[in-house]
Amino acid sequence: MLEDTTRIAAIVPCHNEEITVATVVNDLKKAVPGITVYVYDNCSTDLTSQRAAEAGAIVRKENSPGKGNVVRRAFADIEADIYVMIDGDDTYEASHLPEMIETLVSGPYDHVLGVRQDNQESTSYRPGHEAGNMMFNRLTGWLFQSQVTDMLSGYRVFSRRFVKSFPAISKRFEIETELTVHMMSLRLPSTEVPIDFRDRPDGSESKLSTFKDGFRILGLISALVRHERPRLFYGVITTILAALSLLFGLPVVWEFWQTGLVPRFPTAILAAALMGLAFLLGSVGLTLDGLRRARRETSRLAYLGLPAVSVPEASTSELDLPRQTLRQSPATRTSLAS
Repeated sequence: MLEDTTRIAAIVPCHNEEITVATVVNDLKKAVPGITVYVYDNCSTDLTSQRAAEAGAIVRKENSPGKGNVVRRAFADIEADIYVMIDGDDTYEASHLPEMIETLVSGPYDHVLGVRQDNQESTSYRPGHEAGNMMFNRLTGWLFQSQVTDMLSGYRVFSRRFVKSFPAISKRFEIETELTVHMMSLRLPSTEVPIDFRDRPDGSESKLSTFKDGFRILGLISALVRHERPRLFYGVITTILAALSLLFGLPVVWEFWQTGLVPRFPTAILAAALMGLAFLLGSVGLTLDGLRRARRETSRLAYLGLPAVSVPEASTSELDLPRQTLRQSPATRTSLAS
């Protein structure tokens, strides 16, 4: 079983969720007795804080708008051994939490991702969101050489060393992307658990903007590629510039070879400038890649300086959590640290 001193904290970011927040808090406490639930009221104009406090949550306010700002503050302020992140809109089943915590401890893993399973004809997981999520999953998996099934899921369980090594730069809904890339970049032990996903109740409105938030996520992915994979980022630009230089310059060189004349000086200068930029950006990419390696080694050492989630010498079936049937699916995958 888990030690009596094991601290489990749930972080619930909320913006105008007075209709659902009490249900989320009560469901979390019912699923994992003894859990401490922190509701972060993010610029709400309704009774979110009051409803959360009445349900028994610790209520804190974050005045900088955006889910990323909430997560950054919560990760810095809260001290626990196991962290849970779940949205306050009551679209995720809190009953899956014992399974997710058990999976984290039994690995041990640093990150357990709740992969949304669509089991309803009418759901808040709209076709546009589903298609966009699939595209981002494939793009991020290809860019960072690791696979993920539902990178935009807001239902996750973390170890302490994941949380305290996470830089948390994002301000808004891009935070899920940043969490996923952090796991991929440091190659942290991670796995996935299928979870149910349901509609918001009547009267509760989504704060997501399909196109606006989608472009923000694309911008973040681009910035993270430049930051985490500079050799790839600058290598692509270098290749494009070198190709353009050859496209403009080879006819000039051929003409000079045939006639001994260079009648198109502007084209020759452009080709030379493009090749110079290609070499310059290629050098920048190699330099930044060296710095990235040093920075990643430092981050890795900081991560390793924190204790892993541990469980006494007992089978994982003896974890002191409410039991439910473990469900596996082909989407459940494990990415182990090398």
